[in-house]
Amino acid sequence: MSDLTVEIIAPDALTSVDQAAWNTLQVETPALGSPLLGPDFAKAVGVVRRDARIAIWRNSLGAPKAFFAYHHRPQGFGRPIGAPFCDYHAVIGGDGLGLDATAVLSAAKLKAFRLSGLVDPFGVLRGGDLADQAAYRIVLQPGDAGVAHLDGLKNSSANRFKNFRRYSKRLEHAFGPVRLVAEDLDASAFERLLEWKRLQLARTGLHDFLRPTWVANLMQRLFLTSGADTDRRFGGLMINLYAGDHHVAGHFGVRLGGWYHPWIGATAPNLEALGAGFVHQWKAVEAMGSLGLHTYDLGPGSDHWKRLFTADAVKVATGLITAPTLGGRLARAGDRLWTTTPLNRIGLAGRVRNRLDQIATIETAWSGRAQGVLAMAAALERRTASRRPQAGDPGFDSAETPAQPVEGRKP
Repeated sequence: MSDLTVEIIAPDALTSVDQAAWNTLQVETPALGSPLLGPDFAKAVGVVRRDARIAIWRNSLGAPKAFFAYHHRPQGFGRPIGAPFCDYHAVIGGDGLGLDATAVLSAAKLKAFRLSGLVDPFGVLRGGDLADQAAYRIVLQPGDAGVAHLDGLKNSSANRFKNFRRYSKRLEHAFGPVRLVAEDLDASAFERLLEWKRLQLARTGLHDFLRPTWVANLMQRLFLTSGADTDRRFGGLMINLYAGDHHVAGHFGVRLGGWYHPWIGATAPNLEALGAGFVHQWKAVEAMGSLGLHTYDLGPGSDHWKRLFTADAVKVATGLITAPTLGGRLARAGDRLWTTTPLNRIGLAGRVRNRLDQIATIETAWSGRAQGVLAMAAALERRTASRRPQAGDPGFDSAETPAQPVEGRKP
């Protein structure tokens, strides 16, 4: 590391030479091939976020050897670029550079950095209070256009294919023939998909991550960016399911070449029982070959739904890395408070922390943060009230409150 110097730039200052070097590093390390880890995504976020930064490490000849894209938030608290939409983040570089978490945070002038999906094949940022979780991907084998993958699903569980046929017939009976449109360039369908997601977030009491202006601008910008028809094609991709003339389900996200990472998955309200989301995912896999896709990245979390379609999973890390400074130690101490007694005994503590962290990540203005906290408090009150039995209810016992199911969230 002694011969490396670091430069901090805004994404729009990235030169074509540096971008080409970044692309090459991604190609050389397939684990870093996600569209969320590339320079195009960093530049797209840089257009809508003024706090976006890229750290570039150069050798003595000025050649770029590593890249790290992030948001420099107030008080030196860093976030992955594009958070919370960046399900993956990493230091993009080869092995043997001598970089570690301390060096990266020092170069970026950060006291702490929140990780939610670290990809780290060379162990640059590993260590500290990090935990592993699985991220699921539908990865086609060479020569498979999607049919062989679905045949494998049929052979491993006959019920999956029966469910697909049953749900398809229900949709056809209700609305007409089922068809997939990919890629769908219909702007009205795009707005409709986003609105379904907003309704889903409101119904489940989750934070509306689509509300901030920068998010709306990013989504719109990517929707209008289809990219050139090359191996490094970058841009937004919407895949929708229709039954007759009815739009019933869809995904929207970003692709880089053959790697697709959807962010927004939603079903038309009141059609969940018809299995529109299941049929959509099945037919989307069928269409991967025609779309030039080899990876349909479902990301981390909600593993039950994702395991219906794939057993391919990779480990990503979550947690907090901190600088060896007073500010870093204070940030770590504050983070650990959530896992100590008595907070650790409060069932909602983990959810509250995650919700506050999401609000802090996505809301760049204090007014937005305040609105998010108030909405969180109202949602918690509604959930608490839904668990509270009322006098006169069957089985009511003032000495014991029975547990009530909480509505889940489909990915």
